[in-house]
Amino acid sequence: MTVLVGRMREFGTTVFAEMTALAVRTGSINLGQGFPDEDGPAAMLDRAVEAIRDGFNQYPPGPGVSELRQAVADHQKIRYGLDYDPDSEILVTVGATEAITAAVLALCEPGSEVIVFEPYYDSYPAAIAMAGAVRRAVPLRVDAGRFAFDPAELAAAVTPKTRAILVNSPHNPTGTVFTPAEMEAIAGLCQEHDLIAITDEVYEHLTFDGVAHIPLATLPGMRERTVTVSSAGKTFSVTGWKTGWICAPAGLIRAVQTVKQFLTFTAAAPWQLAVAYALRHELEWVATLKDALQGKRDRLMAGLAAAGFEVLRPSGTYFVQTDIRPLGFTDGLDLARRLPELAGVVAIPTQVFYDEPGTGRQYVRFAFCKKDAVIDEAIARLGRLA
Repeated sequence: MTVLVGRMREFGTTVFAEMTALAVRTGSINLGQGFPDEDGPAAMLDRAVEAIRDGFNQYPPGPGVSELRQAVADHQKIRYGLDYDPDSEILVTVGATEAITAAVLALCEPGSEVIVFEPYYDSYPAAIAMAGAVRRAVPLRVDAGRFAFDPAELAAAVTPKTRAILVNSPHNPTGTVFTPAEMEAIAGLCQEHDLIAITDEVYEHLTFDGVAHIPLATLPGMRERTVTVSSAGKTFSVTGWKTGWICAPAGLIRAVQTVKQFLTFTAAAPWQLAVAYALRHELEWVATLKDALQGKRDRLMAGLAAAGFEVLRPSGTYFVQTDIRPLGFTDGLDLARRLPELAGVVAIPTQVFYDEPGTGRQYVRFAFCKKDAVIDEAIARLGRLA
Protein backbone atom coordinates (compact mmCIF):
# COMPACT_ATOMS: atom_id res chain seq x y z
CA MET A 1 0.00 0.00 0.00
CA THR A 2 1.32 3.46 -0.93
CA VAL A 3 0.82 5.70 2.09
CA LEU A 4 2.81 8.83 1.20
CA VAL A 5 0.72 11.58 -0.37
CA GLY A 6 1.23 11.91 -4.10
CA ARG A 7 2.73 15.39 -4.08
CA MET A 8 5.65 14.16 -1.91
CA ARG A 9 6.45 10.91 -3.72
CA GLU A 10 9.27 12.42 -5.75
CA PHE A 11 11.11 13.11 -2.49
CA GLY A 12 12.91 10.22 -0.86
CA THR A 13 15.97 10.19 1.38
CA THR A 14 17.95 13.38 0.78
CA VAL A 15 21.21 13.13 -1.13
CA PHE A 16 22.97 14.53 1.95
CA ALA A 17 21.77 11.63 4.09
CA GLU A 18 22.73 9.14 1.38
CA MET A 19 26.23 10.51 0.90
CA THR A 20 26.90 10.99 4.62
CA ALA A 21 25.87 7.38 5.24
CA LEU A 22 28.18 6.34 2.40
CA ALA A 23 31.06 8.23 4.02
CA VAL A 24 30.44 6.52 7.36
CA ARG A 25 30.07 3.08 5.79
CA THR A 26 33.28 3.36 3.75
CA GLY A 27 35.41 5.41 6.13
CA SER A 28 35.72 8.12 3.49
CA ILE A 29 36.41 11.81 4.05
CA ASN A 30 33.08 13.64 3.89
CA LEU A 31 33.37 16.71 1.67
CA GLY A 32 29.69 16.35 0.81
CA GLN A 33 27.44 17.78 3.52
CA GLY A 34 28.15 21.40 4.41
CA PHE A 35 28.90 21.33 8.11
CA PRO A 36 32.13 22.65 9.68
CA ASP A 37 34.29 20.37 11.80
CA GLU A 38 35.16 23.09 14.31
CA ASP A 39 32.84 24.87 16.76
CA GLY A 40 31.88 28.51 16.83
CA PRO A 41 33.15 31.19 19.24
CA ALA A 42 33.77 29.91 22.76
CA ALA A 43 32.01 32.79 24.49
CA MET A 44 28.85 32.07 22.49
CA LEU A 45 28.97 28.41 23.50
CA ASP A 46 29.46 29.44 27.13
CA ARG A 47 26.42 31.71 26.88
CA ALA A 48 24.29 28.73 25.80
CA VAL A 49 25.53 26.69 28.77
CA GLU A 50 24.80 29.59 31.11
CA ALA A 51 21.28 29.88 29.71
CA ILE A 52 20.62 26.20 30.35
CA ARG A 53 21.95 26.42 33.90
CA ASP A 54 20.02 29.65 34.54
CA GLY A 55 16.73 27.87 33.83
CA PHE A 56 15.89 28.95 30.28
CA ASN A 57 14.64 25.46 29.48
CA GLN A 58 10.90 25.89 28.99
CA TYR A 59 8.87 27.32 26.11
CA PRO A 60 10.11 30.74 25.06
CA PRO A 61 7.71 33.20 23.37
CA GLY A 62 6.43 31.96 20.02
CA PRO A 63 7.94 34.82 18.00
CA GLY A 64 11.30 34.27 19.70
CA VAL A 65 13.03 35.66 22.79
CA SER A 66 13.11 39.45 22.80
CA GLU A 67 16.92 39.55 23.12
CA LEU A 68 17.40 37.74 19.81
CA ARG A 69 14.70 39.66 17.95
CA GLN A 70 16.30 42.93 19.06
CA ALA A 71 19.78 41.70 18.14
CA VAL A 72 18.58 40.73 14.66
CA ALA A 73 16.91 44.12 14.22
CA ASP A 74 20.10 45.89 15.26
CA HIS A 75 22.17 43.72 12.92
CA GLN A 76 19.95 44.52 9.95
CA LYS A 77 20.06 48.24 10.74
CA ILE A 78 23.80 48.49 11.33
CA ARG A 79 24.90 46.24 8.48
CA TYR A 80 22.34 47.01 5.78
CA GLY A 81 20.44 50.13 6.83
CA LEU A 82 17.18 48.15 7.09
CA ASP A 83 14.76 49.12 9.87
CA TYR A 84 12.66 46.31 11.36
CA ASP A 85 10.44 46.44 14.44
CA PRO A 86 11.68 43.58 16.67
CA ASP A 87 8.18 43.09 18.08
CA SER A 88 6.22 42.81 14.84
CA GLU A 89 8.66 42.34 11.93
CA ILE A 90 11.02 39.59 13.14
CA LEU A 91 10.20 35.93 13.75
CA VAL A 92 12.62 33.35 15.15
CA THR A 93 12.44 29.90 13.54
CA VAL A 94 13.96 26.45 13.87
CA GLY A 95 16.62 27.14 11.29
CA ALA A 96 16.29 28.60 7.82
CA THR A 97 14.69 25.45 6.43
CA GLU A 98 11.65 25.87 8.64
CA ALA A 99 11.55 29.60 7.88
CA ILE A 100 11.43 29.00 4.13
CA THR A 101 8.93 26.15 4.41
CA ALA A 102 6.63 28.12 6.69
CA ALA A 103 6.81 31.12 4.37
CA VAL A 104 5.89 29.06 1.31
CA LEU A 105 3.05 27.33 3.17
CA ALA A 106 1.72 30.63 4.47
CA LEU A 107 1.96 32.67 1.29
CA CYS A 108 1.31 30.25 -1.60
CA GLU A 109 -2.07 28.76 -2.45
CA PRO A 110 -2.42 25.34 -4.13
CA GLY A 111 -1.77 25.79 -7.83
CA SER A 112 0.13 29.04 -7.48
CA GLU A 113 3.65 29.11 -8.90
CA VAL A 114 6.99 29.72 -7.22
CA ILE A 115 10.11 30.52 -9.23
CA VAL A 116 13.37 28.95 -8.08
CA PHE A 117 16.86 29.09 -9.53
CA GLU A 118 18.35 25.71 -10.34
CA PRO A 119 20.44 24.04 -9.10
CA TYR A 120 18.40 24.66 -5.96
CA TYR A 121 18.80 23.63 -2.33
CA ASP A 122 16.82 20.43 -1.95
CA SER A 123 14.31 21.68 0.62
CA TYR A 124 12.88 24.27 -1.78
CA PRO A 125 10.96 21.93 -4.10
CA ALA A 126 9.74 19.94 -1.12
CA ALA A 127 8.36 23.06 0.56
CA ILE A 128 6.63 24.08 -2.67
CA ALA A 129 5.13 20.60 -3.03
CA MET A 130 3.86 20.60 0.55
CA ALA A 131 2.01 23.82 -0.21
CA GLY A 132 0.44 22.25 -3.28
CA ALA A 133 2.12 24.95 -5.35
CA VAL A 134 4.04 24.53 -8.60
CA ARG A 135 7.73 25.25 -9.04
CA ARG A 136 9.15 26.90 -12.11
CA ALA A 137 12.92 26.52 -12.38
CA VAL A 138 15.18 29.08 -14.02
CA PRO A 139 18.63 27.64 -14.73
CA LEU A 140 21.93 29.10 -13.60
CA ARG A 141 24.48 28.46 -16.34
CA VAL A 142 28.24 28.87 -16.29
CA ASP A 143 29.16 32.18 -17.90
CA ALA A 144 32.65 33.71 -17.61
CA GLY A 145 33.55 31.27 -14.85
CA ARG A 146 30.47 31.79 -12.62
CA PHE A 147 26.91 30.54 -12.47
CA ALA A 148 24.48 33.20 -13.68
CA PHE A 149 20.89 33.46 -14.90
CA ASP A 150 19.55 34.97 -18.09
CA PRO A 151 17.19 37.85 -17.18
CA ALA A 152 15.08 37.04 -20.24
CA GLU A 153 14.60 33.45 -19.04
CA LEU A 154 13.65 34.72 -15.60
CA ALA A 155 11.10 37.11 -17.08
CA ALA A 156 9.67 34.35 -19.27
CA ALA A 157 9.11 32.16 -16.19
CA VAL A 158 6.60 34.63 -14.72
CA THR A 159 2.97 33.79 -15.45
CA PRO A 160 -0.36 35.06 -14.10
CA LYS A 161 -0.15 32.26 -11.50
CA THR A 162 3.27 33.29 -10.17
CA ARG A 163 3.10 34.17 -6.49
CA ALA A 164 6.72 34.27 -5.32
CA ILE A 165 10.38 34.10 -6.31
CA LEU A 166 12.69 32.14 -4.01
CA VAL A 167 16.13 33.75 -4.13
CA ASN A 168 19.25 32.19 -2.61
CA SER A 169 22.35 34.39 -2.57
CA PRO A 170 25.09 33.57 -1.68
CA HIS A 171 23.93 30.52 -3.56
CA ASN A 172 24.07 26.89 -2.48
CA PRO A 173 25.12 24.71 -4.27
CA THR A 174 27.02 26.83 -6.82
CA GLY A 175 28.76 29.38 -4.58
CA THR A 176 27.69 32.26 -6.82
CA VAL A 177 26.77 35.63 -5.34
CA PHE A 178 24.20 37.54 -7.35
CA THR A 179 25.46 40.83 -8.77
CA PRO A 180 23.74 44.21 -8.35
CA ALA A 181 22.41 43.92 -11.91
CA GLU A 182 21.01 40.44 -11.20
CA MET A 183 19.35 41.65 -8.01
CA GLU A 184 17.86 44.61 -9.86
CA ALA A 185 16.42 42.27 -12.49
CA ILE A 186 14.74 40.20 -9.78
CA ALA A 187 13.45 43.30 -7.99
CA GLY A 188 12.06 44.75 -11.21
CA LEU A 189 10.03 41.62 -11.93
CA CYS A 190 8.72 41.44 -8.37
CA GLN A 191 7.45 45.00 -8.58
CA GLU A 192 6.12 44.71 -12.12
CA HIS A 193 4.10 41.57 -11.34
CA ASP A 194 3.36 42.18 -7.62
CA LEU A 195 5.37 39.16 -6.46
CA ILE A 196 6.69 38.23 -3.03
CA ALA A 197 10.42 37.52 -2.73
CA ILE A 198 11.55 34.89 -0.23
CA THR A 199 15.31 35.26 0.21
CA ASP A 200 17.61 32.62 1.70
CA GLU A 201 20.62 34.58 2.98
CA VAL A 202 22.19 32.09 5.39
CA TYR A 203 25.66 32.63 3.88
CA GLU A 204 25.35 36.42 4.04
CA HIS A 205 28.61 36.81 6.01
CA LEU A 206 30.62 34.26 4.02
CA THR A 207 31.62 35.94 0.77
CA PHE A 208 35.13 36.13 -0.67
CA ASP A 209 37.48 38.21 -2.81
CA GLY A 210 35.81 41.44 -1.77
CA VAL A 211 32.45 40.41 -3.26
CA ALA A 212 29.61 41.98 -1.30
CA HIS A 213 26.32 40.34 -0.37
CA ILE A 214 23.35 42.49 -1.36
CA PRO A 215 20.09 41.82 0.52
CA LEU A 216 17.19 42.09 -1.92
CA ALA A 217 15.21 44.04 0.68
CA THR A 218 17.68 46.94 0.37
CA LEU A 219 16.63 47.65 -3.22
CA PRO A 220 14.02 50.38 -3.80
CA GLY A 221 10.49 49.11 -3.39
CA MET A 222 11.55 45.66 -2.10
CA ARG A 223 11.45 45.88 1.69
CA GLU A 224 7.65 45.73 1.71
CA ARG A 225 7.51 42.58 -0.43
CA THR A 226 10.56 40.61 0.80
CA VAL A 227 10.66 37.82 3.37
CA THR A 228 14.34 37.78 4.38
CA VAL A 229 15.60 34.52 5.91
CA SER A 230 18.91 33.94 7.68
CA SER A 231 20.29 31.85 10.52
CA ALA A 232 23.11 31.33 12.98
CA GLY A 233 24.19 27.93 11.68
CA LYS A 234 26.62 28.99 8.96
CA THR A 235 27.54 32.40 10.38
CA PHE A 236 28.65 31.04 13.75
CA SER A 237 29.48 27.40 12.84
CA VAL A 238 26.61 25.89 14.87
CA THR A 239 24.56 24.11 12.23
CA GLY A 240 23.13 21.76 14.86
CA TRP A 241 21.50 24.59 16.79
CA LYS A 242 18.89 25.18 14.07
CA THR A 243 18.28 28.78 15.02
CA GLY A 244 17.03 31.03 12.23
CA TRP A 245 14.93 34.11 11.71
CA ILE A 246 12.73 36.01 9.28
CA CYS A 247 12.66 39.77 8.73
CA ALA A 248 9.60 41.05 6.86
CA PRO A 249 6.72 43.54 7.07
CA ALA A 250 4.30 42.86 9.90
CA GLY A 251 1.56 41.44 7.68
CA LEU A 252 3.90 38.88 6.15
CA ILE A 253 5.31 37.98 9.57
CA ARG A 254 1.79 37.39 10.94
CA ALA A 255 1.03 35.09 8.02
CA VAL A 256 4.20 33.05 8.44
CA GLN A 257 3.85 32.84 12.22
CA THR A 258 0.31 31.53 11.81
CA VAL A 259 1.79 28.52 10.01
CA LYS A 260 5.02 28.25 12.01
CA GLN A 261 3.17 27.92 15.33
CA PHE A 262 1.71 24.62 14.14
CA LEU A 263 5.05 23.27 12.86
CA THR A 264 7.38 23.71 15.82
CA PHE A 265 5.54 26.35 17.89
CA THR A 266 8.81 27.88 19.07
CA ALA A 267 12.61 27.46 18.97
CA ALA A 268 15.00 26.43 21.75
CA ALA A 269 15.57 29.25 24.22
CA PRO A 270 19.23 28.64 25.18
CA TRP A 271 20.42 28.80 21.59
CA GLN A 272 18.43 31.97 20.99
CA LEU A 273 20.10 33.74 23.91
CA ALA A 274 23.53 32.57 22.78
CA VAL A 275 22.95 33.72 19.21
CA ALA A 276 21.74 37.11 20.45
CA TYR A 277 25.05 37.43 22.30
CA ALA A 278 26.99 36.39 19.20
CA LEU A 279 25.27 38.89 16.90
CA ARG A 280 26.31 41.64 19.27
CA HIS A 281 29.81 40.50 20.22
CA GLU A 282 31.23 37.92 17.80
CA LEU A 283 31.11 39.43 14.31
CA GLU A 284 34.89 39.95 14.44
CA TRP A 285 35.14 36.20 14.93
CA VAL A 286 32.95 35.79 11.84
CA ALA A 287 35.29 38.04 9.83
CA THR A 288 38.19 35.81 10.85
CA LEU A 289 36.15 32.76 9.85
CA LYS A 290 35.49 34.29 6.43
CA ASP A 291 39.19 34.86 5.82
CA ALA A 292 39.99 31.32 6.93
CA LEU A 293 37.32 29.89 4.65
CA GLN A 294 38.70 31.82 1.68
CA GLY A 295 42.07 30.18 2.33
CA LYS A 296 40.46 26.76 2.62
CA ARG A 297 38.59 27.39 -0.63
CA ASP A 298 41.83 28.21 -2.41
CA ARG A 299 43.55 25.19 -0.88
CA LEU A 300 40.84 22.81 -2.06
CA MET A 301 40.54 24.43 -5.49
CA ALA A 302 44.26 23.98 -6.12
CA GLY A 303 44.09 20.33 -5.08
CA LEU A 304 41.04 19.61 -7.21
CA ALA A 305 42.67 21.22 -10.24
CA ALA A 306 45.81 19.16 -9.68
CA ALA A 307 43.63 16.04 -9.53
CA GLY A 308 42.24 16.86 -12.98
CA PHE A 309 38.90 18.55 -12.25
CA GLU A 310 37.84 21.76 -13.96
CA VAL A 311 37.23 24.01 -10.96
CA LEU A 312 34.75 26.90 -10.80
CA ARG A 313 35.69 29.66 -8.35
CA PRO A 314 32.90 30.39 -5.84
CA SER A 315 32.37 33.88 -4.45
CA GLY A 316 30.67 32.66 -1.28
CA THR A 317 29.32 29.74 0.80
CA TYR A 318 31.16 26.54 1.77
CA PHE A 319 31.24 24.94 -1.68
CA VAL A 320 33.27 24.48 -4.85
CA GLN A 321 31.68 23.21 -8.04
CA THR A 322 33.77 21.06 -10.37
CA ASP A 323 33.31 19.80 -13.92
CA ILE A 324 34.21 16.11 -14.01
CA ARG A 325 34.52 15.71 -17.78
CA PRO A 326 38.28 16.41 -17.97
CA LEU A 327 38.73 13.26 -15.85
CA GLY A 328 36.79 11.19 -18.36
CA PHE A 329 33.56 11.01 -16.33
CA THR A 330 30.19 12.26 -17.56
CA ASP A 331 27.70 11.38 -14.79
CA GLY A 332 28.17 13.11 -11.44
CA LEU A 333 25.79 10.83 -9.55
CA ASP A 334 27.63 7.75 -10.76
CA LEU A 335 31.01 9.28 -9.86
CA ALA A 336 29.80 10.41 -6.42
CA ARG A 337 28.70 6.87 -5.62
CA ARG A 338 32.02 5.45 -6.86
CA LEU A 339 34.28 8.11 -5.37
CA PRO A 340 34.64 6.40 -1.96
CA GLU A 341 36.01 3.31 -3.72
CA LEU A 342 38.13 5.27 -6.17
CA ALA A 343 39.56 7.86 -3.80
CA GLY A 344 38.13 7.51 -0.27
CA VAL A 345 36.24 10.84 -0.53
CA VAL A 346 32.54 11.72 -0.60
CA ALA A 347 31.09 14.63 -2.61
CA ILE A 348 27.61 15.72 -3.73
CA PRO A 349 26.35 15.27 -7.33
CA THR A 350 24.91 18.58 -8.46
CA GLN A 351 22.42 17.06 -10.89
CA VAL A 352 20.05 16.10 -8.07
CA PHE A 353 19.29 19.81 -7.60
CA TYR A 354 17.79 20.26 -11.09
CA ASP A 355 14.37 19.63 -12.53
CA GLU A 356 16.22 18.33 -15.60
CA PRO A 357 19.19 16.39 -14.18
CA GLY A 358 20.98 16.35 -17.52
CA THR A 359 21.59 20.09 -17.21
CA GLY A 360 23.94 19.56 -14.28
CA ARG A 361 25.13 16.02 -14.86
CA GLN A 362 28.76 17.06 -15.33
CA TYR A 363 29.10 18.87 -11.97
CA VAL A 364 30.10 17.60 -8.53
CA ARG A 365 30.18 19.77 -5.39
CA PHE A 366 32.88 19.65 -2.71
CA ALA A 367 32.72 21.37 0.70
CA PHE A 368 35.77 23.22 2.05
CA CYS A 369 34.48 24.06 5.57
CA LYS A 370 36.89 21.53 7.06
CA LYS A 371 40.21 21.56 8.91
CA ASP A 372 43.24 22.08 6.69
CA ALA A 373 44.56 18.62 7.55
CA VAL A 374 41.27 17.08 6.39
CA ILE A 375 41.36 19.05 3.13
CA ASP A 376 44.99 18.05 2.54
CA GLU A 377 44.23 14.37 3.09
CA ALA A 378 41.24 14.57 0.75
CA ILE A 379 43.41 16.21 -1.90
CA ALA A 380 46.03 13.49 -1.56
CA ARG A 381 43.37 10.82 -2.00
CA LEU A 382 41.75 12.58 -4.97
CA GLY A 383 45.14 12.60 -6.63
CA ARG A 384 44.53 8.93 -7.42
CA LEU A 385 42.08 10.08 -10.08
CA ALA A 386 44.68 11.99 -12.07
